[in-house]
Amino acid sequence: MSRVSATADGLATEEMKDYYSAFAIGGFAVIITEGIYTDVYGSQSYNNQPALVNDAQSASWEKVTRAVHQSPTLIFAQLMHTGALSQYSEDTLAPSALKPAGVKMASFAGEGAFPIPKEMDLIDIERMKQGFIDGAVNAYKAGFDGVEIHGANGYLLDQFLTAELNLRKDHYGGTMQNRFRVIAEIIAGIKASVPQAFIVGLRVSEGKVNDLTYRWADGIETAKELAKEIKASQPDYVHVAVQTGEWERDSFFGDGSSLASVIRQATGIPVIANGGFHNLDKAEVALKNNHATLIAIGKAALADPHWVMKTINGLPLIPFHREMLWPEATLSHTRKIINKLNLESS
Repeated sequence: MSRVSATADGLATEEMKDYYSAFAIGGFAVIITEGIYTDVYGSQSYNNQPALVNDAQSASWEKVTRAVHQSPTLIFAQLMHTGALSQYSEDTLAPSALKPAGVKMASFAGEGAFPIPKEMDLIDIERMKQGFIDGAVNAYKAGFDGVEIHGANGYLLDQFLTAELNLRKDHYGGTMQNRFRVIAEIIAGIKASVPQAFIVGLRVSEGKVNDLTYRWADGIETAKELAKEIKASQPDYVHVAVQTGEWERDSFFGDGSSLASVIRQATGIPVIANGGFHNLDKAEVALKNNHATLIAIGKAALADPHWVMKTINGLPLIPFHREMLWPEATLSHTRKIINKLNLESS
């Protein structure tokens, strides 16, 4: 969902204001932004990625949150550190100095293999944690209703969680409790720095943007260990993501449970699930069978920001096409393809 349409120095634009407010006008209850980078020490993933590092960047988001709040809609800033998967810099950071699988994404101006990252020392980790905390404070100042900590899809916090990518021998490596520690400290630090009513969510997944087939070796046992740590850290919600957009294929374990249902049942914390829920039959299964409290819509919303209102009223939808993100994932390119489709259909 990254749109790489901010200014070169990470400022949100008028184009982004129109993009996000369209979802609010179209009936969405909550908007979670694209990944927003949090520090200048290696968190940025793409050129023209938005940021919440400094006052100017925070102020640039105010026009977005004001526009969204013209409707009865909440907006959360997704705080993201790219770790080893940066397509912006060759000077990358990770829990361990391991070359990532896969290659960079051409639609986000990436090319070739990822470099071997630097193994983070404790100073790097403290800087990174403070970046998330400061980013949350800047999000609050900008008028956001909450933040979502991006701990999924192969980016830095997920690299800490993933046993194969985290070979550390200190208190940030080894057991799930240790691997989750950095996330727990970020959640605690944010909650201590913002008002109580400010929402602090956490996004988790098995799948990775650079390794679409990845699944945990222990399956449900790892899910249960993760759920235990999430319960102890008490985020306000958990957003359980799948990488390929197919919830049923990517999220289930052998006993018929899903990662979302394991976390929901173990923690009692509200769970958002995603993965093709523009299919209403699939969405009904997820909600009625206690897999999730809420569902998130991704690509279908990208194609048609009025998806909610149109679905409620039985109106025809603009379907998602791969061309909307190819050969580039910018807002201007997506709008060009949507306009072309509208002309063809009329």
